[in-house]
Amino acid sequence: MKMNLKSISFAFVAGLLLLSGCGKETVKNSGSGEGAKDKYTIGITQFVAHPSLDAATEGFKKALEDEGFKDGENVEFDFQNAQADMNNTQTIANNFVGDKVDLIFANATPSAVSALNATKDIPILFTSVTDPVGAGLVDAFDKPGDNITGTTDNHPEGTAKTINFIIEEAGAKTIGIIYNAGEQNSEVQVEEVKKLAEAKGAKIVEASVSTSAEVKQATESLVGRVDAIYVPTDNTVVSALESVISVTNSKKLPLFVGELDSMKRGAVAASGFSYYDLGFQTGKMAVEILKGNKKPSEIPVELPSSLTLMINKKAAEEQGLEVKQEWEKIAEFFDGE
Repeated sequence: MKMNLKSISFAFVAGLLLLSGCGKETVKNSGSGEGAKDKYTIGITQFVAHPSLDAATEGFKKALEDEGFKDGENVEFDFQNAQADMNNTQTIANNFVGDKVDLIFANATPSAVSALNATKDIPILFTSVTDPVGAGLVDAFDKPGDNITGTTDNHPEGTAKTINFIIEEAGAKTIGIIYNAGEQNSEVQVEEVKKLAEAKGAKIVEASVSTSAEVKQATESLVGRVDAIYVPTDNTVVSALESVISVTNSKKLPLFVGELDSMKRGAVAASGFSYYDLGFQTGKMAVEILKGNKKPSEIPVELPSSLTLMINKKAAEEQGLEVKQEWEKIAEFFDGE
């Protein structure tokens, strides 16, 4: 068969293009699990900025870095803050799906729920979620969804330790609780606190808010009506915790909280754990998924790995609560570092 010069040139160019295309292939199998990629995009959706959630995000990224997933090299993090707006969480999740990210890290219950609403295909890892079953994220801790699993910040003994301390050691008979009724995780905690308090003969007075701007007024509404205030791991209230602290300090009203980061900001005590460590636990799960070693459905939901009751001496003094030496037997003292 005869081939003219024009045909030969076309065949030559086509061959070069084919070789060039092979050189740009991004998917490879190199001992890191089937379908491993040269670079991954991870969408991070965080409900609001406050120390606990921020620490969880940092822990998540550090776990990936320790396993060779370097930011800007072989992984890109697309961080989005929903600014405590439920509508924003869904927009962020939808955008991640449209961008075809490789994995979604959902920090806090509203962000996790929106992520699952947006996709049943992209792997989702959640953290800082109080009740993953009640929120509809998983059927059970040992039966996560096809594309979702993660870590919970609700240690089964954590809330009980704090409430028992408020009643038995701080002597409170009436406890005020400030929360956003729109946060499913907070509703779960409020019901738990009520049961714990009532079992010990104490009364709970609720103050509900919708936005962080309402937090100070809600705190002021409890003054003169309660012996102490408890703030659960409510993202709306925690993001405005300084408003609560300003009132409790000025009125000599002891403040207790649901996690250690808030305790360090100026509350008397909390029974909790490191949110950085919790995020790190979640990041280790992400590594298993990205490497192709496991699917989300094969990784059970995990609890915090540790629990500590900690007392802030300075906050106790500012809020009119005498620190007892015998508390050293049941708690650690926070020294401000």
